[in-house]
Amino acid sequence: MKTIAILLVIFICFLFVQISNAQVNDPSKIAKDAATSNTNNNVNNSIENQLNKAENTLKGLFKKKNKEVKPATLQQPTSAPSSTTSSTVANTSASTTANPAINTPTGQSKDNLPANEQITDIKVYQNYDFRAGDKIIFDDNFVADQDGEFPAHWDLTKGQAVINKCSGIPCFFLTDGNYCDVLPRMTTKTYLTANFSVEYDIFMTHGSFGLIIYFYDESRNNNMSVHLNAQGVEWVGSSKTLAANHPGTLQNENFFNKFHHIAIAYKNDQLKVYVDQFRVLTVPHCDLKPSSLDCMGIGSQENPIIYTNFKIADGAQMNMLDAIMTTGKFVTHGINFEVNKSVLRPESMGVIGDVAKYMQSHVDLKLEIDGHTDSDGSSELNMNLSQQRADAVKAALVRSGINESRLDTKGFGPSKPLGTNDTPEGKANNRRVEFVKM
Repeated sequence: MKTIAILLVIFICFLFVQISNAQVNDPSKIAKDAATSNTNNNVNNSIENQLNKAENTLKGLFKKKNKEVKPATLQQPTSAPSSTTSSTVANTSASTTANPAINTPTGQSKDNLPANEQITDIKVYQNYDFRAGDKIIFDDNFVADQDGEFPAHWDLTKGQAVINKCSGIPCFFLTDGNYCDVLPRMTTKTYLTANFSVEYDIFMTHGSFGLIIYFYDESRNNNMSVHLNAQGVEWVGSSKTLAANHPGTLQNENFFNKFHHIAIAYKNDQLKVYVDQFRVLTVPHCDLKPSSLDCMGIGSQENPIIYTNFKIADGAQMNMLDAIMTTGKFVTHGINFEVNKSVLRPESMGVIGDVAKYMQSHVDLKLEIDGHTDSDGSSELNMNLSQQRADAVKAALVRSGINESRLDTKGFGPSKPLGTNDTPEGKANNRRVEFVKM
């Protein structure tokens, strides 16, 4: 009896092993297990990717700095770095400076397109309320500077910087320094007014620090800063810090490897920062009266700070449209075009929108749109260019709902300058659009 019990136990164990082997080798179970494993891996990878994205977002670039840091940390200082004796600028050629693959700047198009096709991509700016100043204080697009050289209208107090081309466009590259510090060469130390605007186009690569603009009072003992990077904008004042992220369509990955237009408006102690068509940050009270500015950041050969079309103007957000009724003419420098083209830059839509609204509220008003250029190039080419630019503005107004019978255009080229053509600022003031009451 005992022997039979032992044999029965052995037989049951044998059956269990066979059944187990059959389950392990079952193809349907193997496929099911593989699918389950693959699904789990995908879920884990997805979670890991989302965590990495979240981690990168949470890390941000808005970290305060008490001591100088290495470029890799991408931190922002809470106060301006101390200046050092000017360094000799390396004669870096275009081939030795990092030049990533770059998209064309915002608004760039072909000149042979009809005017109404050229402005298709500026519709998104119809609610853009930035208004540039009406008198140019400083303007530099770096077209007169040679690649590999330091630009003639800037100074360097720390680090290294050089002119180079980005997608064929001359740009200022801050290539070395923690912090690299450059500033416009001005005839006076205090040139910013109670109302002013600052505009520039920036291009950022992965790992780029972004640009900081420091605004100083007359003594240069007090300052505030505006730091722009791929995540957003931060303003640092004497007693507080304000920051805001870009809209999702611009933030982080969406910000890299393309040009963005940045506009800063300061009026009666209030400051606003615009990125492309969005107002990103408002500072209601700065508690500082700026008199001058510096541009700085952490630059390197691999990840330079790249910007161009840097402009400072007096009279930011000054509504000059009533001048049409009082003087019969409205002059604006807020309508801009691509260099040597009649292609409207998107940020021009703010002023064009103002004119359209004004004409809609004054239904009997008719306007002549006059285009003016500087004296660079031949007179014949400038006459044609100024006419084409006036026509482009008319097309934008027609698209905004204004009947074309209320609009006329004329191109005057360089024949009616407002001032000298001997300086970049003089030329910038001569490049303008005027609306004349008919």
